[in-house]
Amino acid sequence: MNASPSPQRDTQANHDEAPFLERGSRAYWRASLALLFAGYATFSLLYCVQPLLPEFTKAFGVSPAGSALSVSVSTAALAIAIFIAEFVSESWSRHRMMALSLAAASVLAVIVALLPDWHALLIVRALGGFALGGVPAVAMAYLAEEVHPEGLGLAMGLYVGGTAIGSMAGRVISGVLADFFGWRVAIGGIGLLGLLATFAFRQLLPPSRRFKPRRGVGFHHHRRSLAGYLRHGGLPFLFATGFVLMGSFVTLYNYVGYRLIGQPFGLNQTEIGAIFTVYLTGVVVSPWSGKMADVFGRGRVLIASLLLMMLGIALTVLFSLPVIIAGIACLTFGFFAGHSVASGWVGRLAAQAKGQVFWPITLGRV
Repeated sequence: MNASPSPQRDTQANHDEAPFLERGSRAYWRASLALLFAGYATFSLLYCVQPLLPEFTKAFGVSPAGSALSVSVSTAALAIAIFIAEFVSESWSRHRMMALSLAAASVLAVIVALLPDWHALLIVRALGGFALGGVPAVAMAYLAEEVHPEGLGLAMGLYVGGTAIGSMAGRVISGVLADFFGWRVAIGGIGLLGLLATFAFRQLLPPSRRFKPRRGVGFHHHRRSLAGYLRHGGLPFLFATGFVLMGSFVTLYNYVGYRLIGQPFGLNQTEIGAIFTVYLTGVVVSPWSGKMADVFGRGRVLIASLLLMMLGIALTVLFSLPVIIAGIACLTFGFFAGHSVASGWVGRLAAQAKGQVFWPITLGRV
């Protein structure tokens, strides 16, 4: 006599058979828009201090490398939090985790604006980065589970486009506000906008239909799943690609402001913020590259993206401002195209435990 299937397996099977979010449906666009807001809030909160690094040097008497810690402590804490969050997300509501993470990080950004001490600022920035850990990879896992594979490239591209809006808005808005009202108002304003984006996210995101939290899942299960992904023929390459993309991208944006403020360019924060509007290319490029990958092949689009980034980096070493701006634009275009394609590709290759598989590719994004 065969043993009857367990209730847990029956329940999981029912969720696996639930309908996908079909491209063009109302639920599909609600989910895509909700995660666009999540991407905006996450990356505006994370990178709003990047154009303010020279201001921190003046206000706190720290070196440029010391000032850059306000970015790196957040990204380091986020990397640790993502690892933890992806294990927890297999046994908890994805919607609730993302909403709480966004709300906590937004409140912490407002607190940063009130701190008088540099070391306290770094501590709270680290806490804010840790709080954001519940968003990036969990958002990608939600899309990979809920969206039909034929519409996944576009949906993932829209999410990455939201991160582009957030990264651009964080830099531009904070730069302009800092010029007129000071860096404290700049960071506080980004925190308040993050709270508004969190509210929109909560109202828009449809509940998970194809995922059920699994209780009692231990470390052995998570270790086995992650080890299986690392032995996969293609996934480790995509993980490494994410690190290469982001390492080049963040390094340039961390220090280009110092070069443009100095001679021979002598730009102010508003002017540098205007240059950072090249981030808007990511809003268009991310979904577009997802569609192009579906048409021409992911490998070809990914290679073209990497080559374009290399060209952009080469242009930024020259001494012509228009050429440097063109180089930043090429780097940005190539980064968002490459990351969108790599993220969608990971989602298609991963068969299960999608909350874990996006940990390495998300680390490459931050």
